[in-house]
Amino acid sequence: MSKYGLAASYATLRRFAQCELAWGKTQATVRLDDTAPGEVAQVDFGKIRMMRDPATSKLRSLYVLIVTLVYSRYQFVWPCFFQTTEEVCEGLDAAWRFFGGVTKVILPDNMSSVVTRADPLSPTITEAFAEYAQTRGFFIDAARVRSPKDKARVENQVPFVRESCFAGEEINTLDDARACALRWCLEVAGGRVHGTTRRVPREVFEAEERPLLKPPPVEGFDVPAWSEAKVHPDHHIAVARSLYSVPTRYIGKTVRVRRDRKTVRVFVGAELIKMHPRVEPGKRSTDVDDYPTGKGEVATRDVGSLLRRAKERGMHVGLYAERLLGGPLPWTRMRRGYALLRLCDKYGNGRVEAVCQSSLAFDVVDVSRVERMLKSAAAPASPQADSGKVVALPPPRFARPKELFATLPSTARKESK
Repeated sequence: MSKYGLAASYATLRRFAQCELAWGKTQATVRLDDTAPGEVAQVDFGKIRMMRDPATSKLRSLYVLIVTLVYSRYQFVWPCFFQTTEEVCEGLDAAWRFFGGVTKVILPDNMSSVVTRADPLSPTITEAFAEYAQTRGFFIDAARVRSPKDKARVENQVPFVRESCFAGEEINTLDDARACALRWCLEVAGGRVHGTTRRVPREVFEAEERPLLKPPPVEGFDVPAWSEAKVHPDHHIAVARSLYSVPTRYIGKTVRVRRDRKTVRVFVGAELIKMHPRVEPGKRSTDVDDYPTGKGEVATRDVGSLLRRAKERGMHVGLYAERLLGGPLPWTRMRRGYALLRLCDKYGNGRVEAVCQSSLAFDVVDVSRVERMLKSAAAPASPQADSGKVVALPPPRFARPKELFATLPSTARKESK
């Protein structure tokens, strides 16, 4: 205050701020009416105690997921070691089975397993939990950040659960903690006279709220995991240490991947472009249709498909391909089969069919030799010659007449001389 030429003690300044500026005074609040029966359940996490994890023999923090019905104040407690989306979904499913139904709305805290980006008007819900909400048929009304009054019905139950549910209890495993919490919810929390409503929560729930709940889930929810992946030049994406193929046109793009226990779905924006069965880490799921035409046979070493394509070019072309690919490890000779098909594309099926027929007659199984024979042969006289029919080749340059090799009697040889 010396800046303005005033001198005053801190007590004087404090009294001035309290009287003139209302500093430090408790703000007035508005008590909201309770919602209709079966309409809203408030959800919150609370840390209860330290507990030794039997799986790792280490001390870990034991949390509880508390679900409180706003109208009846009936509540359910689910102990767990983590605050993940999987634990939240599992705990809520257990709560719906405990209550015998699902509420229309849940009001959770801004836990990262439920809310990705907090906002008082339009919070962003995690994709996995949004799917869970759609499956179970309830609406998510997340509380505001640092506003415990938004979920006051469940917020003030965390100390009550900590002091009453597990105080003095000897708990060795997580199953023991859940069994203890279930008994406490039924006998203590549900059977007491509530301090605000002055009614027994379980009795109010059974009489007025249970009939208005939606049906409970029949089976558990397969919580999906969402991620992003880049399509590599080998047509595959890496997801959870496994490989899954994607069509050629998406190479180089970043896609969104949804995986659950059974399937892996690949999205570009909102469009589903591929779906694979889930495979173990280190394995891969490849669809040959994702490769360019003709490349799938090479990638999968599909000798049978190569033989079928050769037989479509001609009977003797197919027989020649069978000779080329015969024997053990036929995939090591697939390049020769593709070279034979390229000759059909270059010289025509009919001419290759004729050369293959001649080569098989002389037991010549060599694609390079077939190519040389095709190059030295005369071109077809008309376009009809390349229509798939067998074309007669001209005789070799140094062929001798057949009479030269005829066997003649001795008298005939003398006379010929």
